[in-house]
Amino acid sequence: MAQGNLQYQFNKLSIAEKLIAINVLVFIVGRLVPFLLQLSSNSIVQWFELPKDFFDFLMQPWSIVTYSFFHGGFGHLFFNMLLIYFVGRIFLNLFDAKRFLNVYFLGVMLGGLFFILGYNIFPAFFNVNAYLIGASAGASAILIFICTYIPNQEVRLIFFNVKLWYIGAFVVLMDLIQLPASGNAGGHLAHLGGALLGYWYARQLTKGIDIGAGFSRFLDSISNFFKRSEKKGPLKTVYKNQNSGSKVSSKESYDKQSRQKKIDAILDKISTSGYESLSKAEKDFLFQAGKGE
Repeated sequence: MAQGNLQYQFNKLSIAEKLIAINVLVFIVGRLVPFLLQLSSNSIVQWFELPKDFFDFLMQPWSIVTYSFFHGGFGHLFFNMLLIYFVGRIFLNLFDAKRFLNVYFLGVMLGGLFFILGYNIFPAFFNVNAYLIGASAGASAILIFICTYIPNQEVRLIFFNVKLWYIGAFVVLMDLIQLPASGNAGGHLAHLGGALLGYWYARQLTKGIDIGAGFSRFLDSISNFFKRSEKKGPLKTVYKNQNSGSKVSSKESYDKQSRQKKIDAILDKISTSGYESLSKAEKDFLFQAGKGE
């Protein structure tokens, strides 16, 4: 019963909240298991962290994604998850879970490539032994995507309002400034890679081009593969009224097209006049659409 209730609560979460829950779980397991089994603290993460050496990366290519689920400490985890939570809420008011995953994981991957290339191209990093972990690149991709897509939208920062593009510009500038000055150059390279992906994705989307469509199809193919692999029940003979089925299918298709047209019209309004120009009904509609309801 408890397991079923836990699964129910998890299914109620938004995609951003599910991502946060998975990261927290990985952090706890990654710390608890080595402690209980008296292993080195790096015994688990070493199989999933992204190495700076290209040939080491070829030995564990999955690390271009898995590095984003591991964090160096509680503070590292906390601030990344806090950013994903708040920026994810804005993102999911505008787009669905699939696009969130597209931007996030493409940002993670481009951030990882920036890290590897930076440490193998620039002499300043040649003699530095480094690896990459953390969700910062994906979080940066989501943040800069939003800052680019609705740049003039204002958000509350403690005592005053500020436009999103100011926040995006500040974050990128801080990464550039801290690149040579901090001991976390690899992290800042990854942030910049994620930020570039978020900016590029949003700019192309305003032109009607979804650069993540191919990646989305790839994720769908993986999902469909596992669905087909599940054990199926006994075959049943089903009789149905063909005419009735076609009418239902036609109505569902019409409703889906009408819903998408309404979403596109609202997004066009946001691009032209900003998020605050929406009526309460339009904001509520976007919120429900973002939850997939």
